[in-house]
Amino acid sequence: QVQLVESGGGLVQAGGSLRLSCAASGRTFGSYSLGWFRQAPGKEREFVAAISWSIGSTYYEDSVKGRFTISRDSAKNTVTLQMNSLKPEDTAVYYCAASLIGNKGYKYWGQGTQVTVSS
Repeated sequence: QVQLVESGGGLVQAGGSLRLSCAASGRTFGSYSLGWFRQAPGKEREFVAAISWSIGSTYYEDSVKGRFTISRDSAKNTVTLQMNSLKPEDTAVYYCAASLIGNKGYKYWGQGTQVTVSS
């Protein structure tokens, strides 16, 4: 069974930084895309960033470009979301997800970690 476990969420003031980590297990992820999504209160879940495991190609939602960086450590089977210059609008539950490259949607999801940015 694929398992994704997020960590690193917390409370931070605007302008601060947080680093989220996702520990992936259950299989090798060479053919997968690992991504981060977030869901704020009253809003639908939205895409944040993704990275292809084998190639390392990255993609970001426009609002986080230049502030967030997604990376992976193949040896440790982890994916990291470095979040800088945080804004109150970034407040949400952040989810790690995995999808087989070429599939339309993400099949595997973590439990989520809360990120709260105060003003």
